[in-house]
Amino acid sequence: MTDANQADQQLVERVQAGDKRAFDMLVIKYQHRMLGLVGSYIKDFQETQDVVQEAFVKAYRAIERFRGDSSFYTWLYRIAVNTAKNHLIAKGRRPKESDVDVYDVEFLEDAPSLIAIDSPEKNLHRNEVEQVIHDVIKKLPDELRTAVMLREFDGLSYEEISEVMECPVGTVRSRIFRAREAIDKEIEPLLHIDK
Repeated sequence: MTDANQADQQLVERVQAGDKRAFDMLVIKYQHRMLGLVGSYIKDFQETQDVVQEAFVKAYRAIERFRGDSSFYTWLYRIAVNTAKNHLIAKGRRPKESDVDVYDVEFLEDAPSLIAIDSPEKNLHRNEVEQVIHDVIKKLPDELRTAVMLREFDGLSYEEISEVMECPVGTVRSRIFRAREAIDKEIEPLLHIDK
């Protein structure tokens, strides 16, 4: 167990023992990550805030059942994603565009000319690449989109993603590979323009 996970587990145990301030500390620690996560499903910031608050309320009510089989963040992540999806379903909507900045250098390793961008033309090209990546991620099946976003934007390890998605590490690797392959296929033509 990492130091962060151990600290979270201690706070959870304090909450389970009746210390409400310990839960406030968990909220403070994770509220920005939760806003980013829920914001990738819900575009409106006010709605995002409401859904994050609802997710924390659900977590607080369910914390007695948290046993530490996964990290607290993994457990909270699942609650937040489910709350966001349920919110969208209740509103009769599908997930909107993500607020996540999808420009990621790892996707563009073969395009060093895009990394130090100065000119308006280069900025326009970069924006075009970003938009294509964004669109591809948006169209991916849920399991591929979730896996690649957890890896590339949340920085989770394959093992952590395996916990979050409740599937073997090999499946996580396969999903991320397939997602990256889909992204690479769409941006490949853009990377050879005006080199």
